Amino acid sequence: MGDSSYNYKMFKCFNRKFKASEGGPPPDVKAIFSKFAQDGDLMSVDQFRSFLVEHQGEPADAVTLSDAHGILQEFSRVHPGEAAHHHHQHVRGLTLEDFFNFLFLEEPMKKQIHHDMTAPISHYFIYTGHNSYLTGNQLSSDCSDVPIIKALEKGVKVIELDLWPNSAKDDVQVLHGRTLTTPVTLVKCLKSIKEHAFVKSPYPVVITFEDHLTPKLQAKVAEMVIQTFGDTLYYPEAEDQMVEFPSPESLKNRIIISTKPPKEGSGSKDSSEEDEKSGSDDEPAIDKANAAEAKSFQQSAPEYKRLITIHAGKPSGELKDALAVGDKVRRLSLSEQKLEKAAEDHGSDVLRFTSKNILRVYPKGTRFTSSNYKPHVGWMHGAQMVAFNMQGNDKYNWLMHGMFRANGGCGYVKKPDFLMHKGPNDEVFDPKKTLTVKKTLKVKVYTGTGWHLDFSRTHFDSFSPPDFYTKVYIVGVPADCGKQKTKIIEDEWIPVWDEEFTFPLTIPELAILRIEVREYDRSEKDDFGGQNCLPVSELKPGIRAVPLYDKKGEKFKSVKLLMRFQFV
Repeated sequence: MGDSSYNYKMFKCFNRKFKASEGGPPPDVKAIFSKFAQDGDLMSVDQFRSFLVEHQGEPADAVTLSDAHGILQEFSRVHPGEAAHHHHQHVRGLTLEDFFNFLFLEEPMKKQIHHDMTAPISHYFIYTGHNSYLTGNQLSSDCSDVPIIKALEKGVKVIELDLWPNSAKDDVQVLHGRTLTTPVTLVKCLKSIKEHAFVKSPYPVVITFEDHLTPKLQAKVAEMVIQTFGDTLYYPEAEDQMVEFPSPESLKNRIIISTKPPKEGSGSKDSSEEDEKSGSDDEPAIDKANAAEAKSFQQSAPEYKRLITIHAGKPSGELKDALAVGDKVRRLSLSEQKLEKAAEDHGSDVLRFTSKNILRVYPKGTRFTSSNYKPHVGWMHGAQMVAFNMQGNDKYNWLMHGMFRANGGCGYVKKPDFLMHKGPNDEVFDPKKTLTVKKTLKVKVYTGTGWHLDFSRTHFDSFSPPDFYTKVYIVGVPADCGKQKTKIIEDEWIPVWDEEFTFPLTIPELAILRIEVREYDRSEKDDFGGQNCLPVSELKPGIRAVPLYDKKGEKFKSVKLLMRFQFV
């Protein structure tokens, strides 16, 4: 066996027997089998390898003849059919039925981390949570470490915690200020972050603090952070603010803090984001108390300030001034509305800012139900931290899940070069300008299967099999967005559509393919049958089995679509 990652990935798929569509292979599959089997009844190992390289786009050096033989041998062990006819431990090849079953194991995306991870972290989109401690809505849900753990297990790499004093003013709680949310202790959140930070990948976790604390409590936070994380905590050796951020590679298995540094001789940071989040303009009494205490304290928790790797701030005064690029790198936070205004009025300034600094975008304060917003406005302008309410089940969250399936799901996706590039006169990418088509994606939807295994017989219709159709969207820059849908196949658990759609793309690097299956209902709203979002830049060409997920983003056990992707 070769040591290619292709093999390793394939073998992970063979853990259970899978039976494909009872309707038999679609015409394309028959034609491809016939072509590579040279009109024979059996596709030999050599022919099978040719199929993987020539049709599925696998690199020739990654799939040797012995690799192809090993894949077939493992496949025949799980699928004892014609392929299992051994002769002195040699697999003869694949029948058409075997070949069709094999296609349902072909994954649609690259699985490995394959981006350059040595650039400054400002060169990456980072999987970012908003109010990461909330279990539900923004006003009255419980605060807990459970949603933090779930987010980290999904690959989220930026966790936000709002810090407030407890009623005795001697400890720090995490809650959504001036709402009815019940608090959780900071130390519990920190311990859970430590235990789960690197479950999904070894790349750094950033904790953003929104703090409303007295200097004494800031000092206590510093103590807790150091005690909890120990050597895992990274902060700069020099006290000066950085001129360039370190890389994800250099920060592997490290935790870093981002917040607004306390001013010398003043209280906690201004809480304008919290005011905006909760829709309140009144200055909380706690901040007045902080300011009074700070006068006697004189210096605001120097050890707290020392631990801040990414210095944060908010726009004060003119937006254009807030976006000015200085010698020192920093993080700026904008609400989704402020970002839209900045994008409209100062788009090129936002691009120049994000080429070196970090921009965090957060949901507007009126999203009480923990809904989300269009992430592409931020991504088109280079915003690294597009913060989302991860507990939401909306379609924007599905897009976020899809974006961060890229680069092996490690939580960091390298920004396209055009977002980082400046011309000779400091000119930058213009998201408003419609560019020429760079490549065209052809998407063919063959068939789907697995609903009969994952759903009860009466889940979709009480008296008849379901009527499925598939919607296919491209979500990206405005010029690239489009949607298509298949015909409805009535009364069929294993529908065969065999329809192809074409999407011309000007910026394929930011395009996401969104797939959703619906079940037609004459009298009520159509039922949901599964969804998936895949970054176009990561799609593997050829015939692929696309797994579907539920509304919460959990993968169904059996439901898959057989599709083909071609770039022309």
